[in-house]
Formats: sequence, structure tokens, C-alpha cells
Amino acid sequence: MSRFQCPQCGYIYDEQHGCPHEGYPAGTPWSAIPEDFSCPECFVREKPDFVALDVNP
Repeated sequence: MSRFQCPQCGYIYDEQHGCPHEGYPAGTPWSAIPEDFSCPECFVREKPDFVALDVNP
């Protein structure tokens, strides 16, 4: 499982945990998140802005 961080506020999307509040259950891969996904914490950055922290094949 991989993690991706918002460069604006530091929110981390962790594939293992997903983002249930936004409709993405645990185990949802980053590749399944739409390109217009906005950071659920700051709402400033979108998916293309996120930085990969640890990517597992």
C-alpha cells in the first residue's frame, strides 16, 4: 500500500485506510482516485499536486 501527501497542509492519503468520509473505502488504490480529488483537509490542492511518500508496486 502507498501513501500520498498534500503539499499544502500535510494531509496523507493512505491506500490502506482510504478516505471513507469522501467515499473511498480502505484499500482504494491511488490510481482509482479521480484527478479532480481535492484534499479533504484544506481543499486547496488536487490529486496531481500530491507527493508520493512511499510507493509499493
